[in-house]
Amino acid sequence: MQNNFEMVAKTLFGLEEVLETELKNLGAINVKKGVRNVRFEGDKGFMYKANLSLRTAIKILKPIKQFKIFNEDDLYKKIYAIKWENFLDNNGTLAVDATVHSSRFTHSKFIALKTKDAIVDRFRDQTSKRPNVDLDYPDLRINIHIEESLCTVSLDSSGQSLHKRGYKTATNIAPINEVLAAGMLLLSGWDGQSHFLDPMCGSGTLLIEAAMIACNIPPNLNKKEFGFERWKDWDVDLFEKIEESVLNKIRGFEYAIIGYDKAPSAVRKAQDNVKNANLEEFIKIEQLDFFNSEKPVDGHLHMVFNPPYGERLSIDIPRFYSSLGDTLKQNYQDTQAWFIVSDFEAIKNVGLRPSRKIKLYNAKLEAKLLKYEIYSGTKKVHKIKK
Repeated sequence: MQNNFEMVAKTLFGLEEVLETELKNLGAINVKKGVRNVRFEGDKGFMYKANLSLRTAIKILKPIKQFKIFNEDDLYKKIYAIKWENFLDNNGTLAVDATVHSSRFTHSKFIALKTKDAIVDRFRDQTSKRPNVDLDYPDLRINIHIEESLCTVSLDSSGQSLHKRGYKTATNIAPINEVLAAGMLLLSGWDGQSHFLDPMCGSGTLLIEAAMIACNIPPNLNKKEFGFERWKDWDVDLFEKIEESVLNKIRGFEYAIIGYDKAPSAVRKAQDNVKNANLEEFIKIEQLDFFNSEKPVDGHLHMVFNPPYGERLSIDIPRFYSSLGDTLKQNYQDTQAWFIVSDFEAIKNVGLRPSRKIKLYNAKLEAKLLKYEIYSGTKKVHKIKK
């Protein structure tokens, strides 16, 4: 590859290793895992492909400058010195996001404002015109990251967060983030080689992400617009070539993907979202209370779900998780069940021992992704048979 440059893919806590694997499988070079991010190198075409194809990335940033700063005037002067006319016209629009981890600088909004002022002043001084601010759909979204005195200036190639896939128009009270959903599925080992069930499907996010993984469909195919589409070096022919290459890797799926929810309104919303994602042929959704259900398929079943937390949805936690464990034990043999929980006391009511616990965050709540193996008979007998 030629004309490679460094990029940073941002993600959620606990998904760094999954994203690292995704990037390596996609063909990135010099991949280095960090905390909530993974650094890598590639060319412009790879930047387009990464935005289209990565399931567990929130943003793809392109760093353009790095320098030390010791006060706000330092920041202003060094931002002002960057040749912003190479990236933006004086009649264009911009937005600035800032992340600050520093004892010297404590207010990210002030840093963003100071950065905007420096850019605007440079244009005004040089051309007598200035770009305007557009927080929703700017021509150029700029990311400032300050770690103590080290400031990194990046261009945001993604635009709106990559978790906004474009298929979700209807949500329920406590919807799960699409990037977290994809991460949970990949952490669970879901690869589309068995039947799949989300027994508390809500607005259908896990079902849709599961189908896209099974069929190798790029997750951001339905996204309205990427940030790089407004850049000065936007290459529509290259993008269409990359898009065609990832579409050619879509594969068929021979198993069932099923969703339950006891609320008719949730079922309707999930069906609408599945339709928006053009995945109706792969996903079947029924109005059904999981606690009154039985395993809907023969053979191995892969189950991933996001049960109510008791934070935004009021439930009797001990009774709920006790019933969950009983239903799995009695009605779902030969099933690998994964679910995410933030009430760690609730786990004791399941009545089953999780074989794996993975620390994640669901929004700002610390959570654990739990794995339960439900065997056909006892675990001891299963081991003997193997």
